[in-house]
Amino acid sequence: MPSESSTKGFRRILLKLSGEALAGSSGDTKFGIDAQTLNDVCKEIAGVVETGTQVAVVIGGGNFFRGISASESGIERATADYIGMLATVMNALAVQQGLKQIGVHARVQSAIPISPVSEPYVRLRALKHLNLGRVVIFAAGTGNPYFTTDTAASLRAAEINADILVKATKVDGVYDSDPVSNPDAVRYEKVSYDEVLQQRLGVMDATAIALCRDNNMDMRVLSISDEGALAKMAQGHEIGTLITGV
Repeated sequence: MPSESSTKGFRRILLKLSGEALAGSSGDTKFGIDAQTLNDVCKEIAGVVETGTQVAVVIGGGNFFRGISASESGIERATADYIGMLATVMNALAVQQGLKQIGVHARVQSAIPISPVSEPYVRLRALKHLNLGRVVIFAAGTGNPYFTTDTAASLRAAEINADILVKATKVDGVYDSDPVSNPDAVRYEKVSYDEVLQQRLGVMDATAIALCRDNNMDMRVLSISDEGALAKMAQGHEIGTLITGV
């Protein structure tokens, strides 16, 4: 894994986006896809592509449907999770179209085969797309219920030999408490995976964190709304919070 510095960028990154990242910030209940927000997110991804860094994306579906929440209301958990996986396909297609409109080639690969609208997930094909400079968007999580898209992101990052997993959120890093409700919250510059688990910092679910730790996969947490931050991070600048096994 390449060392991170201000002068050396990354060859390949895996970007984890939440579905809510596409819903915008208007209204109390964030649902669906906000056109301007989608365009902004796609521009951030395009900025990374322009640096020469290969980009793969895993996206959630929480702006349409959340399997865990639905299961609590009576839908069988496995069925709820499959519905949530299909929601991620909608988001992936939207990001693909948004990238196409600004001249960036992208492919959607779904863990659940949906041949009319996406390719099936095939690791070697994904690597070929990446090496050709295309953005690869992984949809439908792992294709299995009971696993989150966070876990899918960790899994795909390991499978494609990404140099780093980047989680783009609404805040600019990992804090010791919720910075929205606590103005005195302290942001970490660097934190270990074990500390994330022990302190329950809520970056990702425990399975995803353990998978990154066990595969020596570093992670950066940064704000997707901070214009240009993603591209700077891809070039090696220390943006947000670094989570590492050390």
